[in-house]
Amino acid sequence: MNASTKLFSAGAVGALATANALRPVERGLLSFPSFAAGAVTSEIPLVHAAGHGAAAAGLAAWGGLRTRRGRIGLGLTGAACAGALALHREAQAAGSQLEQALVDALGADYRSGIVLPPHPEDGREKVSRVPVLVATFSSRRRYLRDEDVPFGPFGRRNQLDVWARPDLPTDTVAPVVLQVHGGAWVWGGKTGQAYPLLSHLVERGWICVAVNYRLSPRSTWPDQLVDVKRALAWVKDNIGGYGGDPGFVAVTGGSAGGHLSSLVALTAGDPAFQPGFEDVDTAVQAAVPFYGVYDWTGSHPGHPGMVPFLQRDVVKRALGDHPEAFAQASPIERVHAGAPPFFLLHGDRDVLVPVEQARAFAGRLRAVSRAPVAYAELHGAHHAFDVLSSTRTAHAVQAVERFLGAAYGRHLAGRVRGAPTAPP
Repeated sequence: MNASTKLFSAGAVGALATANALRPVERGLLSFPSFAAGAVTSEIPLVHAAGHGAAAAGLAAWGGLRTRRGRIGLGLTGAACAGALALHREAQAAGSQLEQALVDALGADYRSGIVLPPHPEDGREKVSRVPVLVATFSSRRRYLRDEDVPFGPFGRRNQLDVWARPDLPTDTVAPVVLQVHGGAWVWGGKTGQAYPLLSHLVERGWICVAVNYRLSPRSTWPDQLVDVKRALAWVKDNIGGYGGDPGFVAVTGGSAGGHLSSLVALTAGDPAFQPGFEDVDTAVQAAVPFYGVYDWTGSHPGHPGMVPFLQRDVVKRALGDHPEAFAQASPIERVHAGAPPFFLLHGDRDVLVPVEQARAFAGRLRAVSRAPVAYAELHGAHHAFDVLSSTRTAHAVQAVERFLGAAYGRHLAGRVRGAPTAPP
């Protein structure tokens, strides 16, 4: 393959990747590779542009422009780089979109109500900071306080990790975040997801707990939700020993984790999901679902393969024969006035869980809940956008911290007044 052909091929690949990030495939089997490629390109567009630009320059220097094919390839590379710059501008705009969502839900002066967690007297500056933009898997090693802690009877699928600053005293009272991993209810685990969010919150003084849960098809719904609630019960009983406040626990997660975290927030004390621990308090004080699945009934826009997949591998029952089981598992069907504060984040280019489903859930929550409901629809974001420590992710985790800080402040104010900290 000569330099001209290589230049054309490289340009075509770069232009196709950029086009897919801008307009992903929304239907059919191609939606899955479209999501995987689009999420990467849209989150690190400058790296994408730099790589293809450098390759094109090198091939041009080696004679790639001697033929018309090579010149077309250079033009395609230019188009790919221009598209990547547009993607970068979209990511930068996430900051204002997220801030507006918080202002709309909490009020223009919401920052005055933010309360930071307690932290060591020597200050946060004494701990080496890793900016969210370069957060890596080393975050877990840096902040892991306790690993593979059992919380239930099902082996490694009932284990959790506790993250905390290494200098956070165990006799402090820090707010807690429970992280629920995604993976379509059939794969995944407590390692490898939400590291930018967890590392940022822990550095700011929060305690974070990442949990495993049983997976289908070996297990059957609602085993997943039962396990997350069992982990929450463990947190409330034991997190005080790590310096955590069992009275303030927020829950978060992405995709299937967004679905589970939403249900946890909406089904506190529901005996159907707490077999053997029906009387345990499983209320949370805030919920932050990322690109969650909010409807299992097919009543709202969703991926065409979702309901068949749930029937076959997760619920293992037919929707037509057991509609109540699918409705009970749908957060959009479980909203109520006493829901805790919610902050929903969803990308408008999500091809796995269409953004219309998040809009409908946010609208239903706002119509019913007495607590604040913030909804940020991120322009240009794909499913799982926060896996990479990107510009958009940096804006998102900082906004989540502000939301949780406001919820924590509201909770503490309620304690001082002796009033409930969440709607009854």
